Amino acid sequence: MRIIDLSVPLETGIASDPPGYEPKITYLGHKDTPAQVLQFFPGMTADQLPGGEGWAIELLQIQTHNGTHLDAPYHHHSTMNGGERAITIDEVPLEWCFQPGVKLDFRHLPDGHVVTPEEVETELTRIGHTLAPLEIVVVNTAAGDAYGKPDYLNIGCGMGRAATLWLLERGVRVTGTDGWSWDAPFSFTRQRWAENHDPAIVWEGHRASMDIGYCHLEKLTNLDQLPATGFRISCFPFKIKAASAGFTRAVAILDD
Repeated sequence: MRIIDLSVPLETGIASDPPGYEPKITYLGHKDTPAQVLQFFPGMTADQLPGGEGWAIELLQIQTHNGTHLDAPYHHHSTMNGGERAITIDEVPLEWCFQPGVKLDFRHLPDGHVVTPEEVETELTRIGHTLAPLEIVVVNTAAGDAYGKPDYLNIGCGMGRAATLWLLERGVRVTGTDGWSWDAPFSFTRQRWAENHDPAIVWEGHRASMDIGYCHLEKLTNLDQLPATGFRISCFPFKIKAASAGFTRAVAILDD
């Protein structure tokens, strides 16, 4: 068995999210925390601790959509499946999160391109695969090589509403991307909006969940190391009550 890590590290000081949405991590080292240990043991002094050291601990200021995470249908809209209440991340069926994976390679598509059902079908034909219900479909875009670089948020293609529904109609319930968003970068959508003022193009891939509820992974990594098929993906989300997303250590498991 071989395991490929599909998760980026939670990190500060890199281009991982839009300005104002980035995670912040405060690192407290062993020399910073003796007082934290001593408060539990009255009368003990710092020189009685090994090396005068406390513990290492980190303080996080983050959002549920920082790092590699799984979006719940609730993130996309308040309803799913044509009007039902959208489920939150603690309600996502766990069987959705451990299934055979399928990789679609869209690295050749231009930045900002909106993927169509026909392009999904063409790629599935190329790799010789027919989708089965609950398979986890991940898309390898140009964003994978740009993570952490200044232009990351503007790199890669996105999945359109029609292409997303095409997957969901075949029983897919978890998808994933190495981009910041399942949709095309907002910088390109903003240009299209300025031209046609059609609100339907905004977050169209996400909003497909209003018709058929589904989850997707964002900010995956190492998708280029995966074969097209022949692996399983594990992406169980951190269980946050009533939340729109949960952090996940997504991995691919290959039987060598």
